Amino acid sequence: MNVPETSRRSLLKFGAAAVPALALGGLLPATARAATSPTGVQLRMPAEDGRHARTFMAWPALSAVWGNSLSGVRNNIAEVAYQISRYEPVVMLARAGQAAGARYACGNGAYYSITVLEIANDDLWIRDFGPTFLTGPGVIAGLDTNFNGWGKTGTTYYQPFANDAVAAATLLDYYGIDRVQASFVGEGGSLEVDGEGTLLATVSSLVNPNRNPGKSQAQVEQDLKSSVGVDKVIWVPGLAGQDITDCHIDCLARFIAPGKVMLDKPGPGVSAQWRAVYDETKRILQTATDAKGRPLVITELPGPDRKRIRGTGNDFLSSYTNYYTANGAVFVPQFGDSYADGVAYSILQGAYPTRDIVQINIDNIASGGGGIHCATQSQPVVPPAA
Repeated sequence: MNVPETSRRSLLKFGAAAVPALALGGLLPATARAATSPTGVQLRMPAEDGRHARTFMAWPALSAVWGNSLSGVRNNIAEVAYQISRYEPVVMLARAGQAAGARYACGNGAYYSITVLEIANDDLWIRDFGPTFLTGPGVIAGLDTNFNGWGKTGTTYYQPFANDAVAAATLLDYYGIDRVQASFVGEGGSLEVDGEGTLLATVSSLVNPNRNPGKSQAQVEQDLKSSVGVDKVIWVPGLAGQDITDCHIDCLARFIAPGKVMLDKPGPGVSAQWRAVYDETKRILQTATDAKGRPLVITELPGPDRKRIRGTGNDFLSSYTNYYTANGAVFVPQFGDSYADGVAYSILQGAYPTRDIVQINIDNIASGGGGIHCATQSQPVVPPAA
């Protein structure tokens, strides 16, 4: 399936906001800079545990990024797609020349509902470069967070991202979904919301000159409120420069429900600097209140013992907290530390009692510093019109 040129239909329906921002430059309308639809409906990023229309994923494209691990990473991605497709449709982005291989790996349609869409990409981290969806009564839009490769140009973390940077706009145009351009630079993995006006975020990944140079924390906060549609931002410091994301919140703290947070607790073998991140985050969350004034109830999710897991290397992400919540299920890594894997299963089942807990071996993905949440992006069901 080839992606069509921007259609006159989509331009008429959604106006200039449907066109990639790079093509519009300074002519981008004000409606594309605020969390409102072209008809003026207020938009808000919904909680991930609501109903989904589909899950988006991306086929890893570059051996220059993954080296000899590329085949194994693709196998992991195909397995994650299969498992999710048992619960909701999956759409996999892939380069035109790699789409046939992606279809074959994903079962050529035999596995439930997996569609491979020919949209050029560079890597698998669609949580970060894909659209972050916003909804309102009867309305859906996609927030383009201006992906800039995590601000790593000129550093040892740099990897090609030109295709990823425009994938959100292309994908939204393909589905005829209005595009909203964020007034900040960031990634989907840096945004964690409760769906009722509260956002969790790390200072290190957003108030950072590699994304938002010259902006104060207060300025970034205002941009987040207006773009994501939230009323309050709970900031935790995070840690800059120690991973490609500068400590995304989705590996650290997640909303289980309004007023309830899952906090990643480092397992044995994790370095002291990451333990300090956990300590400070816990301290802040224990005294924080959400947008409705509620104190936060914290559930800790302990990580595995780094000496007992299958994965190796400093970049290996041994976090269960980077799980993904889909229709009827929660998808979480299984690392090979049988005790810790079992504890994680039990905690997540307690937190999500009506959902299946599906554990998946993603060692190849985790070796690149990411997890299941990083490799997925949900499109929510459009809420009923008011």
